[in-house]
Amino acid sequence: QVQLVESGGGLVQPGGSLRLACTASGTTLEHYTIGWFRQAPGKEREGVSCITKADGSTYYADSVKGRFTISRDNTQNTVYLQMNSLKPAAPAVYRCATDSGEGKCGVGPWANWGPRTQVTVSS
Repeated sequence: QVQLVESGGGLVQPGGSLRLACTASGTTLEHYTIGWFRQAPGKEREGVSCITKADGSTYYADSVKGRFTISRDNTQNTVYLQMNSLKPAAPAVYRCATDSGEGKCGVGPWANWGPRTQVTVSS
């Protein structure tokens, strides 16, 4: 059974950084395309970033390009989301998931959602 757990969220000041981790159990994460998503209260879920299983190609939402970096550490069975230059925003829940389709970013469907980690950017 595939289980994902997110960690690394918290409160950070505008302009600061956080590194989120998506760690898997019950499977080898390198066999999956992994997506990071976020959702703020009253807003729709947004695909933030993705890394493919095939060749490690990456995708970023326009809102985070140049500030966020997604990466894998297969020795740790973990996918990271490095978030720099964070902007003031309402608290958002970040979740990771595995692609259960063709392994392409931005398509889905998505499965094995982790529970969440919350990120708040505020002074």
